[in-house]
Amino acid sequence: MVNVQTEILIERPREIVAGYASDPDNAPVWYVNIRSAQWRTPKPLAVGSRVAFTARFLGRNLDYVYEITELVPGEKLTMRTSQGPFPMQTTYAWFDEGGATRMSLRNMGEPSGFSVLAGMIMAPMMRRAMRKDLENLKNILEAS
Repeated sequence: MVNVQTEILIERPREIVAGYASDPDNAPVWYVNIRSAQWRTPKPLAVGSRVAFTARFLGRNLDYVYEITELVPGEKLTMRTSQGPFPMQTTYAWFDEGGATRMSLRNMGEPSGFSVLAGMIMAPMMRRAMRKDLENLKNILEAS
């Protein structure tokens, strides 16, 4: 099992950070590895919504569909995928901190067909990518 969490302080109000980060259309802009996002269900985002993503990780293209399993606007978003080489659950959480927002990003999953060793190697790589993603998000939102 891989369980990686990181967080960042973004000098913008929580509604702005959560609104931008939770919009799948913005994912290819701030996620380093995500190449595209396509809605599989009608907008707006709700529990049960599905979004297909194409990402590049470890030199491979990965296609997967996330389903939204929990949505508390401005507070928490959880999405889960069960297919592909790495079934994953991703959770965003947002907290007020002064006039800024602390955003937490957590990925949990179990790489199928991988050994325990591969999972141990993946965790630090995922953590680095997730930190870059949150830095990108911070830079985009603080520049606007």
